[in-house]
Amino acid sequence: MKKLATIYLLFIVLITLIAPVYASVKIQAKIDQNIQVVFTIENINSTIYNETKQNEKIFNITTIPTTIINNLEQQNLTRTRWDHDPEQQIFDDSKNSITVKFSLAGEDIIKFTTDKTTINRIYQVQTEWRKFHVHLTYNFSLDFAQYFDTPIANWTYSTSKKEYHYEYTEPDSFNPTCKFVLPPKATNVHAIKDTIIFEIPPLPADILLSSPFLILGTLIIVVIIAFIYRRIRK
Repeated sequence: MKKLATIYLLFIVLITLIAPVYASVKIQAKIDQNIQVVFTIENINSTIYNETKQNEKIFNITTIPTTIINNLEQQNLTRTRWDHDPEQQIFDDSKNSITVKFSLAGEDIIKFTTDKTTINRIYQVQTEWRKFHVHLTYNFSLDFAQYFDTPIANWTYSTSKKEYHYEYTEPDSFNPTCKFVLPPKATNVHAIKDTIIFEIPPLPADILLSSPFLILGTLIIVVIIAFIYRRIRK
C-alpha cells in the first residue's frame, strides 16, 4: 500500500509539472527617447505561479532586464542600460499574473540622427533584445528567442496605431504576443530586418539649436562681454 501511495503521489506531482500553463504572455515596448517595456503573464497555472513567487533567486523584478542586457553584452553591444521602479509590485494574486516594467536605452538600442534640411529626427531602433530565454521556475521557462524569431520587418504594421505587432501561432498552452509602439507623430516608418526606422518632427530644443538667431545672439553676447572687460581693464 505504501508503494502504491508513493507511486500515486509521484504521478500527481509529474502531472502538475507537465500540465499546460494556459497563460497569456505579452510584451509591449513603447518607443520614445528610450523604450518603455511592459512584460505581462496572465492566468498562470497556480502551481507555476506560486513556485515563481516563492523563488526570488530564479525570478524577480530584475531578472528580465538583466538577462536582456547580459545577452546584448555577449554580442559586444555594451552601450546599453536599463532602469526600473524598484518598488513596483510584480505579482498579482487575484489574477495569478506577473507584470514587470522597465526601460531600455543606450546607443546600441535606440539612436537618432538629424536631417539637415528638415531638422527631423531620424530614429533607428534595434529590437533584437526581445529574443531572450527566461526561467520562471526550475521546471518552466519562456523562450522568446523562439517565439519572436521572425524579423520585425515581417511583422504586421498598423498605420493607424503606429505599431508593429506579432503573435506566435504555433500550438502551445499560451499565446505569446509582442508589439512595438511608435510615437504618434512618427512618419516614413519602415523596418530593415530587426531595425525599426522612422522620423519625428524636431523638438523645440532642436529648432533652437539650429536657429541662426542663436548664433547671432551668442556673438552679440561675446562682443558685449569683451567690451565690458576692456572697460574694466582701463
